[in-house]
Amino acid sequence: MQSVNSTFINKLRFNESGLIPAIAQDWLDGTVLMMAWMNRSAIEHTIKKGEVHYWSRSRNVLWHKGATSGHTQILKEIRYDCDADTILLTVEQTGLVSCHTGARSCFFGESDKDTQGGEHALPPPSDSCNTLFQTIEGRKANPEKNSYTNKLLNAGDNQILKKIGEESAEFVMACKDEDKESIANEAADLLFHIQVALSHHNVSWRDVLGVLTSRRNGPRR
Repeated sequence: MQSVNSTFINKLRFNESGLIPAIAQDWLDGTVLMMAWMNRSAIEHTIKKGEVHYWSRSRNVLWHKGATSGHTQILKEIRYDCDADTILLTVEQTGLVSCHTGARSCFFGESDKDTQGGEHALPPPSDSCNTLFQTIEGRKANPEKNSYTNKLLNAGDNQILKKIGEESAEFVMACKDEDKESIANEAADLLFHIQVALSHHNVSWRDVLGVLTSRRNGPRR
């Protein structure tokens, strides 16, 4: 977590009630988890404790996120927007549950769908790689007839690894040909088959993102 001093807080534009909206974002895949309010005290407690604190407008008290449920948010980074009137919190969400309903994200509602949240709530929007892996995991849990993904998973390592080898060679050839469209297409095919292999071996995409993230400030290679 970066060092944040009073100068940072003094730059913020709180509203007439002394509050500022704070958006919590997953530190690995960038998923928007929730929005709540913070005042100066909440920000100071968050920075000092390393776990996110909000301000409850309904109870008019400082609120340590997850103190009761155990779903705390470990602060990784804090930024403000171009107008300094909104905060972005990059957090490690304990238990991958940020909503009081038990959903991963509070943003599960859609205008044409009635949902009460919970662990089976509509998954939040995320980046394409994370969404792809969720789809692969979905096929693994609930196989579909004529699904190519299920065909690979059922065939096991021999077929999956064979395809990774083939796609790797095709990616290399596309790079040699300097064909940008083919490079992008072959890279996408390679990533898909790598994710199928990960799912087959019960390794999550978040595990991969975690390794990449841990290397950000590691020794230069």
